Amino acid sequence: MEFSAKQIAEFIQGVIVGDENATVHTFAKIEEGVPGAISFLSNPKYTHYIYDTASTIVLVNKDFTPEKPVKATLIKVDNAYESVAKLLTLYEMSKPKKTGISPLAFISPSAKIGKDVYIAEFAYVGDNAVINDGVSLYPHATVCENAQIGEKSILYPNVTVYHDCRIGKRCILHAGSVVGADGFGFAPTPEGYEKIPQIGISILEDDVEIGANTCIDRATMGATIVHKGVKLDNLIQVAHNVEIGSHTVMASQVGIAGSTKVGEWCMFGGQVGLAGHIHVGNRINIGAQSGVAGTVKGDNHSIMGSPAIDAKQFFKCAAAYKSLPEMYKTISQLQKEIEDLKKQLNK
Repeated sequence: MEFSAKQIAEFIQGVIVGDENATVHTFAKIEEGVPGAISFLSNPKYTHYIYDTASTIVLVNKDFTPEKPVKATLIKVDNAYESVAKLLTLYEMSKPKKTGISPLAFISPSAKIGKDVYIAEFAYVGDNAVINDGVSLYPHATVCENAQIGEKSILYPNVTVYHDCRIGKRCILHAGSVVGADGFGFAPTPEGYEKIPQIGISILEDDVEIGANTCIDRATMGATIVHKGVKLDNLIQVAHNVEIGSHTVMASQVGIAGSTKVGEWCMFGGQVGLAGHIHVGNRINIGAQSGVAGTVKGDNHSIMGSPAIDAKQFFKCAAAYKSLPEMYKTISQLQKEIEDLKKQLNK
């Protein structure tokens, strides 16, 4: 399927600089451009590629001014990154959607199956489970008894949704993710650790995306809740009774201990660790590999380090850390000089 620069500009409300009849049929990174591809430039570090790219069309921000001639047709927009995201969404929606139920899938007679669903070979739908309209279950996806999957949600291969858990509308669960496994609850006894039954559930609200091999544990009692619009990367652990506020995003290998509450619109870098039973405010940014041991008060600020502190303070400390060997030598020399002065004064 081909699109012209004119069609693309109308869709994303851009301004064309060049040939409005130029056509594209694929996407490419600007440094790997090929004829017939559309690329984008939003990071100034990649500006030098625009003069040599073979891509036919390049999306750029409106404030971009080339320093020399550009072969590609440019489409100027308010935000090139957001615009290419819209085009990629349109491209993805144009792909034919799989529908139908494979005879090799297992579906309990008591399960409720909506319209226009796709249930692939070896998918499993348990007793009294509800699969709503437009849901896609890929091979080996498992929906256990009494679980509910909202409209147009996608469960990729080997996703497991345990019993009684609820998935909202338009959610995407990537391969190997698990929703509703038991929380890590054990009571110490003289004979060892006795398992505490986890009788709660896990709830994912609408428009949540869960990365590959990410786990959302069920609550001991009540519910572990991932609110609307949350995006979680691969290999993330969300423990029992955690609550994640709407539109929060987390990068790979974040770990959140039990009963912690995270606010809305937060951003966590990779490998952030949060202790249990704490609260994190709204719009809190936490830098990669930070360790958060206590409640993060207030809203709309950044922290970093382990234990995590104000990000600006952390960077000052990091700058001083690099100078510690020289500072140590200086302090040692000053101590020696002070000792020598004391000896002279005592004489």
